[in-house]
Amino acid sequence: MLYDDYYVKSLIQTVEDWPKQGISFRDITPIFSDPKGMRMVVDAYVHRYMATDITHIACIDARGFLIAAVLAYELQKPLILVRKKGKLPGKTISQKYALEYGEAELEIQEGSVKAGDEVLLFDDLIATGGTLFAAIKLLTKQGANIKEVAAIIDLPDLGGSQKLRDSDIPVFSLCAYDGD
Repeated sequence: MLYDDYYVKSLIQTVEDWPKQGISFRDITPIFSDPKGMRMVVDAYVHRYMATDITHIACIDARGFLIAAVLAYELQKPLILVRKKGKLPGKTISQKYALEYGEAELEIQEGSVKAGDEVLLFDDLIATGGTLFAAIKLLTKQGANIKEVAAIIDLPDLGGSQKLRDSDIPVFSLCAYDGD
């Protein structure tokens, strides 16, 4: 079996009241310690994107790096790191965005993508969409086209995936959780 939604979901743990009171954090780290689960997740993405015209894979700091790096290797595509401000060397461009509990800033290296590049943007989770929209702005400022946003988990009740679709950006996730 290529992908078993129930099995992968059984690996994802919910940590209550983290990083702050009232948040139910969906922790994907158990997937990485389960070879069967890791293989299922990676294979699901490889099979989805192997025959597409994506030219680059961009991923968001830090949990997005883990699957996206393997995916880039398997698909033989360049990997673009979208990092928290101050973590990348050289010339960078940055984008501020709002969080549910504050403000943050992302950056990418200048020239990491160019006009005509077809980018798959990967993160571990889609919540409100703030982080993803900041990454999208960074990539499109340099001329890239966002082919699709992919995540392991979607939290549709928080509205991020719908906002992306409303902006004509296709969205794919392996599993979804109702509620936040």
